[in-house]
Amino acid sequence: MNTLAERLGAWAADLRYEDLPPEVVHQAKRMIIDTIGCALGGHDSEPARIALAQAATVTSTEPATILCSGAQTSPELAVFANGVMIRYLDFNDGYIGREAGHPSDSIAALLTAAEIGRADGRELIVATVIAYEMFCRMCDIVNFKPMGFDHTTIGAMASVLGAARLMGLDRGQIATALSITVAANVALYQTRIGNVSMWKGCAYANASRNAIFFAQMAKRGMTGPSPVFEGRGGYFVAVTRQPFELAPFGGRGNPSFRIMDCLIKRYPLGQYSQSVVHAALEARSRVKNVDDIAEIRVRTLHTAVEMMAGDPDKWTPANRETADHSMPYTAGVALKYGAVDIPYFEDPYLHDADLLALVAKIKCTVSEEANRREPEAMLCDMDIVMKDGRREAIRVEYHRGHPKNPMSDAEIEEKFRPLAASVLPPAQIDALLRQLWTLDTLPELESLFELTRIRS
Repeated sequence: MNTLAERLGAWAADLRYEDLPPEVVHQAKRMIIDTIGCALGGHDSEPARIALAQAATVTSTEPATILCSGAQTSPELAVFANGVMIRYLDFNDGYIGREAGHPSDSIAALLTAAEIGRADGRELIVATVIAYEMFCRMCDIVNFKPMGFDHTTIGAMASVLGAARLMGLDRGQIATALSITVAANVALYQTRIGNVSMWKGCAYANASRNAIFFAQMAKRGMTGPSPVFEGRGGYFVAVTRQPFELAPFGGRGNPSFRIMDCLIKRYPLGQYSQSVVHAALEARSRVKNVDDIAEIRVRTLHTAVEMMAGDPDKWTPANRETADHSMPYTAGVALKYGAVDIPYFEDPYLHDADLLALVAKIKCTVSEEANRREPEAMLCDMDIVMKDGRREAIRVEYHRGHPKNPMSDAEIEEKFRPLAASVLPPAQIDALLRQLWTLDTLPELESLFELTRIRS
């Protein structure tokens, strides 16, 4: 095992459920519950409808199920449709290292791989931990944004390792599937800049779609480029511009798994704005009338300002995708309404003159202290300057949902239920949650897909 792909393939093939500490198993269940809740909330979005329409054009002799509708299509199109639902609301979990992203996006690939691989609930938990470990360990060592690449570049790697494991590939086949994935999935960061398009919520879904296809090809004997990382035309040369070695992954002899360091979002918006909205909601409780505000000054880390307040579109967002990735807009919503809920990212709020006037008062600058403390904290300092000269200062280091200020199981259910209630009756929601909390006892996933099915 001389190459990085071979070592990763061996680790993914060899990890066992018994290698996972109980708290890691429980955390995987929490992440899966949160992710399926997000999918239920995003199932009726326009991008999801487009994905469903595309999926409906294909039938397969190896069919896979789409969440909510129960429709069946090819595995890769089922992954894409489910991934779009998961991501649409920008409500699913996150991880911040040198790079940042949403490892739960890979769960779209894992659900389908478990279905066609006839895996049980324990194997789905193991594969979830594998995908999170790959995603987060890569985020720890490489910052892709300055190079112009998107985090879905590593999301594809996470998805293929977990999916290939669930589909029963051996060490060499998993390494091959990973090699093909690495060579074929280098995505651009432009996806998340400026006037953000629907593709923001589809990019990782597409990476996962490709990943399961490559796992299928590897299982059938397709060979892949090797060494894909170390070769003279490989990943170290073309993408990272220097070699790297990943820190030891969790498993036998190493109980540390990165899934424990992931955040769960309290609010349906970009993870870099979670602290900002937390601060704005606290400020709202101290300000009797937002019309008396003269200026709002936000100081936070450079990456947050660059991504979520780095261009004029973030002060006048034209669509949901831009709004939920806008620090000033989401802070303005929190200050004006004392809440940040899903409807605030649609009309009439996007064009509300009073709200946009408040958003225009927000100034976002970089805090060197926040930079120094990233990723240990997501520091936000907010100063509210009133027209009469009075000031309110709020500091948030660990927003609710941060791994150092985690949401409880009850809070995760409180988030899940309203998302599910838009499409499922209460008794079905109760049954779905019971099954998800006892996922390690589930012999197959057919009943899980059935419990997400909208019957009306």
